[in-house]
Amino acid sequence: MEMTEPKKTALYDIHKALGAKLVTFAGYWMPVQYQGIIAEHRRVRSTVGIFDVSHMGEFALRGPDVERFLNKITINNVAQLEVGQVQYSAMCYPEGGIVDDLLLYRFEDHYVMVVNASNLEKDRNWIIEHVPEQGVDLDDISDDITLLAVQGPKALEMLQPITDPDIAELPYYRFVEGDVAGTPAVISRTGYTGELGCEIYAAKSHSRELWNDLIEAGEKFDIQPIGLGARDTLRLEMKFCLYGNDIDQTTNPLEAGLGWITKLKKGDFIGRDAIQAAKNRGLKRKLVGFEVLEKAVPRHGYFLYKDGIKVGEVTSGTHSPSLNRGIGLAYINKNHWDVGTEMELNVRGRRYPARVVETPFYKSK
Repeated sequence: MEMTEPKKTALYDIHKALGAKLVTFAGYWMPVQYQGIIAEHRRVRSTVGIFDVSHMGEFALRGPDVERFLNKITINNVAQLEVGQVQYSAMCYPEGGIVDDLLLYRFEDHYVMVVNASNLEKDRNWIIEHVPEQGVDLDDISDDITLLAVQGPKALEMLQPITDPDIAELPYYRFVEGDVAGTPAVISRTGYTGELGCEIYAAKSHSRELWNDLIEAGEKFDIQPIGLGARDTLRLEMKFCLYGNDIDQTTNPLEAGLGWITKLKKGDFIGRDAIQAAKNRGLKRKLVGFEVLEKAVPRHGYFLYKDGIKVGEVTSGTHSPSLNRGIGLAYINKNHWDVGTEMELNVRGRRYPARVVETPFYKSK
């Protein structure tokens, strides 16, 4: 079987020059860390960090029937989207499992769907399989886009002087078309860290100048490049789901805590009947946050026990740099998922006390 050479983002050489530890992720060479995960995590929580997340996938969808189609293939209500608004959503299989979680951007004359890099080909095939023969056009623009995330409490203060139009009052999950330091861009008040910040979409040809301009603008705020390692610990502190860990084809949105984006009353969509049936039956398990009460780090695949009986399985876990303790997400069985429930985490045969806690674990200032 022929191995495909990993792709490189347009900023690969810059990451290498900065001494990043590069790993293959979702078919790309990506920086997992530069100075170190804990230092990078704390940088984003204290001032500002910049991420290259150009591996993400982007599909442009347009045509007279595009809204109806998107409402059929996603679980949130696309009809409620205004121009300039972003929507968090997901696509589901008929059985109710999750194909992928995604962001949907509504422009004046088209939509852009942003999907997880590891699911890009699967998502594209899923859309092609369901798209009508007429009325909807799909264009995979992933290879044309550089996506940079500027995140942290100083992010908007840093971006404000170099961004046109004014983003000071740009609400969360809204976007504008304009430029950043002269580079044409879509500037979106979104992110995967729980901090203030923007995600900036620009043409691949402008990647290096945009990166350099952002680094220069951020110097007085001690900006640092941030790798995928800190991106994971930051999102976990916020209980943001990661596809392949916390959600996949075996999980339905309700048990994953995504009932708030699952609009069962909007009309028919793929997976609706199965999700409704699961709701009617009552959930057997739920994705919750837990903390470890002694010095131990939970990891994906570890089990949780109550009175010697297995009651849950860890989907994501880490040592939280903000809270200085082990935290994790786990699917916990009914009757054991309430906040405050005490249980034990099995780490390589040794049991550590743990308890279910409220999420997000970290409350952003």
